[in-house]
Amino acid sequence: MAGHSKWKNIQKRKNAQDAKKGKIFMRHAKDIYIAAKQGGADLGINATLRAAVEKAKADNMPNDNIERNIKKAAGTLDGATYEEITYEGYGPGGVAVIVNILTDNKNRTAADIRHAFKKNGGNLGENGSVSFMFNRKGYIVISNEEGSIDEDAITLDALESGAEDITNQEDAYEIYTEPENYHEVVNHLTENGYEIADGEVTLIPQNYNQLSKEDEEKMMNLIDSLEENEDVQDIHHNLEETN
Repeated sequence: MAGHSKWKNIQKRKNAQDAKKGKIFMRHAKDIYIAAKQGGADLGINATLRAAVEKAKADNMPNDNIERNIKKAAGTLDGATYEEITYEGYGPGGVAVIVNILTDNKNRTAADIRHAFKKNGGNLGENGSVSFMFNRKGYIVISNEEGSIDEDAITLDALESGAEDITNQEDAYEIYTEPENYHEVVNHLTENGYEIADGEVTLIPQNYNQLSKEDEEKMMNLIDSLEENEDVQDIHHNLEETN
């Protein structure tokens, strides 16, 4: 994983995503709904729901919106029923792409996702066609823009807490864990005074794909097109962005 910074890719796209606050709130609402539906509405017991709420609050989603979606999942409010779907395929230049969907109309969403891939030089594949190229990992970012965090100290703290790997990306430390250890590592680092800039259990590519400038532009257009779809929750890919 060393040498490939997921955080740098996140930073490159953050400004564009910040311009879509309404859609970001909608995606958080769906994340909260499905987590509460599957694991119950008790934040103290349901770690997935707790993580979804934390991410929503980090994006300044109002508490009323969060509580309303938890109540929907508990059956105390009327609302749509959402279904989780995962699409796998290839983008331009053979980039592996996984798209996680949460939708109340799977026929509409399937047509939209297929159109986005076809329009931007990609194609959908069967389930399992690219997922073997990714590992499920806990991912944590500790910002170090001021350079005040000692690398040896944070490495020791991370590994003692159960982290699997840590990389220094100059302005941030990226920490990887096994999924089941993610919350324990986050709690340990927080208790030791580190501020979490970003974190989630996600899919990490085993290898990264570099493209020509033309194909990278097409790939970024595909990502933009998918992000415009309000049913898209997460997009995972193994593109190593160079621009």
